[in-house]
Amino acid sequence: MTASDPLRPDLARELIVRAAQSAARRAKRVRNHLDAVQLGQDRHADHADTKIMRRILAEHDWPGYRLIGPDAARAAWSLALHADGDADFQRAATTLLERAVQDGDARIQHWAHLYDRTLANSGRPQEFGTQQVLIATGVELCPVRAPDSLDQRRASVGLSPIAAALETVRRRLTQDHQPGDSSTVVLAQVA
Repeated sequence: MTASDPLRPDLARELIVRAAQSAARRAKRVRNHLDAVQLGQDRHADHADTKIMRRILAEHDWPGYRLIGPDAARAAWSLALHADGDADFQRAATTLLERAVQDGDARIQHWAHLYDRTLANSGRPQEFGTQQVLIATGVELCPVRAPDSLDQRRASVGLSPIAAALETVRRRLTQDHQPGDSSTVVLAQVA
């Protein structure tokens, strides 16, 4: 084992697989490619992912680079980010992720996204402008606190200006859109 090897490669593998499966489910959900039974299975899988993440946080605090490596740390962040059905879990994960960032064991951008997600999910204005809603006509930024200073706050956590980030998302959505896809409203993230 080298200094860059994660302490828990088994946990790293599990999180990477779970995050990939979660992303595939979300892609189908966004495109309305799921029937009622599949939607129920999808919600159950999301609940199971959150339950696993709760266990990991209880045992290890935030699973950062040292424990699981950068790819799995991104996977853990993605699972926490999309655990919208459990606001208490997301708030706890945000706190632990912030501590990991302060210890140099996680990315500050991941914390900014998760922090914004918890704010948006609770109906409060976000700080960094990372969350948006997909609507029939495109994307709409969720409410932001003090929009005039948004780009300064984004820069403070290493995020690009909001106009560039929104344009990137719009391009990605245009590329991902397939003929026959239905429009739906989904909380999304802006890099």
